[in-house]
Amino acid sequence: QVRVVESGGGSVQAGGSLRLSCAASGYTYSRYCMGWFRQVLGKEREGVAAIDPDGIAVYGDSMKGRFTISQDTANMTMYLQMNSLKPEDTAIYYCALARARGCIGWSTGDHFGFGGQGTQVTVSS
Repeated sequence: QVRVVESGGGSVQAGGSLRLSCAASGYTYSRYCMGWFRQVLGKEREGVAAIDPDGIAVYGDSMKGRFTISQDTANMTMYLQMNSLKPEDTAIYYCALARARGCIGWSTGDHFGFGGQGTQVTVSS
């Protein structure tokens, strides 16, 4: 059974940094695209970043240059380093596993399975 557990969220001031982790289990990690998404209550889910098994990363427009996605395939863990955080980055962050190897069309999250509880990120001004 596929399982993902997000961690690393917290409260920071604008300009600060956080590193999120996503521990995965229950499948062959290196076969699928994985992604980070975020959601604010009452708003649509937003794609943050995704990475394929070859390490090719893609980012949402507002994250480029500030966030870095990475993965440790040996430990089945994905990371999201978030720098220069802004109040508008406040959300619950989720990691998810795609149903394909590639990350094409990743940003909507429609081809991903979500099962974690998420981790709250709060950025104050």
